[in-house]
Amino acid sequence: MFHHTKREGLVPSLLNRNAMKRLIPLFVLIMAGCTASNRFESVDATRFGEVIKNPEVQLVDVRTADEYNSGHIVGAENMDVNQSDFDSRVATLDKHRPVALYCRSGRRSKIAAERVATQGFTVIELDGGILSWHGEIE
Repeated sequence: MFHHTKREGLVPSLLNRNAMKRLIPLFVLIMAGCTASNRFESVDATRFGEVIKNPEVQLVDVRTADEYNSGHIVGAENMDVNQSDFDSRVATLDKHRPVALYCRSGRRSKIAAERVATQGFTVIELDGGILSWHGEIE
């Protein structure tokens, strides 16, 4: 069951160096899969409206500038998720305050929410995007 070499010392034969090299990537994938769904919360328009009433929440519209200019939720800042400067602009936000994100239909905001959450933010995303929103638009 155990073998002993000068180079490795006493090592169980099932956990030799080659076996460990194969198991580490598998472990990383398993752990990443377990945490990915907990990085941000998708909420309906009613809950999103309650969330953004909190003055601590940073509201971000991740659509294009043209979409933003055609109408956006009151108080939202525009940070286009498809622009190359998106991550650097997100880095200017306060990590101690939650971030609420939305797009047109919810697809881009889910992508953005994942990216923002990996930077260490607490993220709430509007499921269904601005199309599901019934609140004030400016």
